[in-house]
Amino acid sequence: MSSSASAEAIVSIKNLTRTFNDKIALNKVNLEVNRGQIFGIVGENGAGKTTLIKHMLGLYKAQSGSVVMFNKNPVLDPPAVLSNIGYLSEEPDLPAWMTVSEILYYSASFYPKWDQQYADKLIDAFELPRSKKIKELSKGQRARIGLVLAQAHRPELLLLDEPSSGLDPIVRKDILGAIICGVMEEGRSVVFSSHLLEEVERVCDYLVMLHKGHILLSGALDDIIADHHIFTVKYAGPTKSPLNLENCHKITNLGPEIRIECAGEIETLKQNFCQLSADIIHHRTMTLDEIFTARSEDPQFSLGIM
Repeated sequence: MSSSASAEAIVSIKNLTRTFNDKIALNKVNLEVNRGQIFGIVGENGAGKTTLIKHMLGLYKAQSGSVVMFNKNPVLDPPAVLSNIGYLSEEPDLPAWMTVSEILYYSASFYPKWDQQYADKLIDAFELPRSKKIKELSKGQRARIGLVLAQAHRPELLLLDEPSSGLDPIVRKDILGAIICGVMEEGRSVVFSSHLLEEVERVCDYLVMLHKGHILLSGALDDIIADHHIFTVKYAGPTKSPLNLENCHKITNLGPEIRIECAGEIETLKQNFCQLSADIIHHRTMTLDEIFTARSEDPQFSLGIM
C-alpha cells in the first residue's frame, strides 16, 4: 500500500446529499482523498457508489453539500477537472468500429500530456492486438484497453468504478497490478469503487463504506481491520452475559464456548473478558467482508471513528 504523498486534498466532499424521486441515494456523505492515497469506496450494488463518482466527474450537480476536485467545482469547470482524471467504468464506452491502434491515436488528441511511450508499454504488457477492432475484443481485453486509456495521459487521479466486475480472476489481477504499479511509480491517487471487498482489502489504504447512501464507516483500512475482532471465549465459572461488552455485534453459542463479534481496542477488550471471567480460546481480526456484513446488519455497531 502507498502512503500519502502530502496532506493536500485533491477530492473534498462535504455533506453531499442526493435524492432521486424522493429516494435517498446519498445522505450527508463526507469524503477526502489526499495525494498518493488509494481510496476504496465499498458497498453492495445500489449503495450509492456510482452516484458518488458521477458527482466527482461533474455529471451530477450537488443538490445539497459540496464537491471540490483539485480545488475546483467539477460542474462549473469540467475541463480543468477532467484533464486531471483518468476514468474507467465497469463497461468502458469505446467506439466498437475502431481498432486498438486507432482508439489510441484518437484518444491522444484530447490530452496534451498524453504519453504514447507509456501507452505502448501498457499495450504490450497487456498483450493487446493493435489491429483488432474493439468489437472483436473479449470483455477482459476491453477492460485492459480502458485502463490504458485512463492512464496514458498521466492523470493525477485514477477514478475507477467497478473496473473488474464480471471479469475472470486473471484479468482482475492484471488490472489491480497495473493500478498498484502506477501508484507506486508516480504517487498517483486512486479512488476505487467495488462491491468485491477482497479486492479493496488488497489494494486500498483508506476506505469509506456505503450502505443505502449512508456512510457506515470511514478511515484508514489498517485501523479499521485492527479494531474489529472475533473472539471465541469460554467461561471459567457461571456464564455471564457478554452483552456487557461495548460495541458487541453478534454472539453465537457454541456449546461450552461463545463466539463474539465486537469492535474496539484489543487490550481493552481482553481486559473486559478478564473481568467477565472468560478465557480467550481463539482470536482473530475480522475480514473486510465480515466487517461490512456486521455494519450493514447493525448500523448501531459503531466505533466512533468516523
